[in-house]
Amino acid sequence: MRRALVILSALLPAAVLAAPDGYFDLLPGVTLETGDTWIAEGKRFRLYGVQSCLRGTSYTDSHGQKRDCGEASLAVLAAYIKDTRPVCAPVAKKDDTAYVACYATVGNQRLDLANVLITSGYAFAALNGEGLPYHVPYAVAEQRARDERAGLWQFEDVQHPAILLSREVNARNKKASP
Repeated sequence: MRRALVILSALLPAAVLAAPDGYFDLLPGVTLETGDTWIAEGKRFRLYGVQSCLRGTSYTDSHGQKRDCGEASLAVLAAYIKDTRPVCAPVAKKDDTAYVACYATVGNQRLDLANVLITSGYAFAALNGEGLPYHVPYAVAEQRARDERAGLWQFEDVQHPAILLSREVNARNKKASP
């Protein structure tokens, strides 16, 4: 009987094989806002502990061309969604955003989507207001990607989005204080 179930599940379309309880499918067709945030069925989701490159920031590719860093992060997230069809579970909610953890099954392995994005060099460990990572293993993965010059880290002028975001906050605070 078990063998029959395995064969039957292999023959069923992926859409029939629903995500486990507490999880939901992350399928192509969602509206990607950034390389870490999307909208599906009118709800906003963001990968927990991840910061993608900011749209409108740039890096210079190996051909000397300026490229949008945020668009690169977004394209890689779209590719991973299409190729791995992750499943996600909410881990926190703030305002109108559900923060989620997602995993993809590749072969017989389950991979943390956030970790995959960070180790491939197309996302970064998100930092809290004190400059500490929300999830320390992602900071370790980021350092490894940086050391290996993976993804965006291969380009000399790529800037960590946390630096840019902190500059923006500091500038706003400076304006607000008399």
